[in-house]
Amino acid sequence: MISLTLNLTLNGAPVRIDCAPDTRLLTLLREHWGLTGAKPGCEVGRCGACMVWLDDAPANACLVMAWQLEGRAVRTIESVAADAASLPVREALASCGGVQCGYCTAGMVMTMTHLHLRQPRPCQAEASALLNGNLCRCTGYGGIRRAAQTLFPD
Repeated sequence: MISLTLNLTLNGAPVRIDCAPDTRLLTLLREHWGLTGAKPGCEVGRCGACMVWLDDAPANACLVMAWQLEGRAVRTIESVAADAASLPVREALASCGGVQCGYCTAGMVMTMTHLHLRQPRPCQAEASALLNGNLCRCTGYGGIRRAAQTLFPD
């Protein structure tokens, strides 16, 4: 079996790991580092349940292979949720009823926080279009849309 040694930054700390080049970032996060906030969903990059930031841009952890990680920076919901920058997003989702079972919540927070930090911030239509990569099977999207309207008013 082919193995490679990776050096990357994970939630602000340098890490090193030996693994197969085709190991998914989602697997590394959950099984090697115990970071279970990114959830396995569709595993083909369509649902956003495994959303992380790769070099400060949203990425589906199920699509990122280990060989792509050398020297990169990864942030997970465990780090972003502890960051004050995500507080407006978490509060908007909670107050607008945008959270139900919670399976998609981490991915929603990751995407919405990224959009909230952008300057200039996207308008409502652009934010809604960018959130299309995050699927929710419980809320019916009403609360999520209200949260997005709160965060990204026109």
